[in-house]
Amino acid sequence: MAAVSGGRAGAVVFACMDADTLGGIQRVTHTVAQGLAERGHEVHVIGLHRAESPFRYVERPRYAHHVIHRAPVGRLSRLARRREHRALGRLLRQVGPGFAVLTSPSVVTRVKALLPGRLLPIGQYHGSYEHARGSWHLRSVRRHYGTLEKAVFLSEDDAWRFSEQELLPNTWSIPNPLPAWPDRTAGLTAHRVLGVGRLEGVKRFDRLISAFARARRNADGDWELHLIGEGAERDRLREHAAACGVADRVVFRGTVPAPEMAREYLNGSVLGLSSEHEGLPLVLAEAASYGVPSVAFDVSGGVRSLVPHGRTGLLVPPADVAGLADALGGLMASAPERRRLGAAARAHAEAFRPDRVLDRWEELFEQVTR
Repeated sequence: MAAVSGGRAGAVVFACMDADTLGGIQRVTHTVAQGLAERGHEVHVIGLHRAESPFRYVERPRYAHHVIHRAPVGRLSRLARRREHRALGRLLRQVGPGFAVLTSPSVVTRVKALLPGRLLPIGQYHGSYEHARGSWHLRSVRRHYGTLEKAVFLSEDDAWRFSEQELLPNTWSIPNPLPAWPDRTAGLTAHRVLGVGRLEGVKRFDRLISAFARARRNADGDWELHLIGEGAERDRLREHAAACGVADRVVFRGTVPAPEMAREYLNGSVLGLSSEHEGLPLVLAEAASYGVPSVAFDVSGGVRSLVPHGRTGLLVPPADVAGLADALGGLMASAPERRRLGAAARAHAEAFRPDRVLDRWEELFEQVTR
């Protein structure tokens, strides 16, 4: 059934619902696409829909980029669906033999049947097993991913759980890659906690603000929480910071361009992650690569793979704001402990260097075509 003779010989198509929104799936897709293209693969990134606010991830892409629909993600008419099938069919017929990486359950159901036989389907799932179990995703993954060449998850823990508990016979794990490996590390002397991500409900930055407000009572008075990102929750979070008495200590930074994020990590001392659910949140790996320890809710195998508790950072039970405050407060009060955890975090983050993750992708391609 092999379409190509080896991992390096194949074309690679990445298909997303929307390839250009500011988000984790999109960022990982463009990073891996660029890396594989630089290794000599013919690479295509396909967005089924146009992004409402397109974000440019790669300045000089070496891969082809395609958008099928001019409309943002939403329900399609029968006519629009037929047009999608024709457009995808024309595009995919022009691609050489290789692999089609379908980046979500929705993409699997829309694209798999349209793939020519020379493009072997690989399904990605960017969430955790815990998140899938609480949504329609689990039913879709169970129904469709077992029929693909491989089902790729973000951590060994998630791959094992899908294999054992959902009887998927074809699981594989590949973590999200860092965009680059920094040659400098943070001094960890700035009194600054970082929160990085979209200001949306699922990220629960209100809990991070509450925990910071409690932690600050027992720390030096000039500590600040810098929230980096934009979203619909911004005004509500401002009000929440005021209600917690830290309106002057929570700084809303807005969106920071990717090339400027290095400065933010270098000026941080702790990263806080307070999400309701995550797959493998790249901000934890990015902070670690700069030697910045993290405090996070223990919401997934991906989080646990990035932050081994007590070694590279601190984990607390999901939604435990008091526990998050205690963990934050302990690191805010101890520069030596920040340095100990930060050094171990950087060493641990080596596994997420771009070249190592690209090696894993090519190992997967070779395994599929063996």
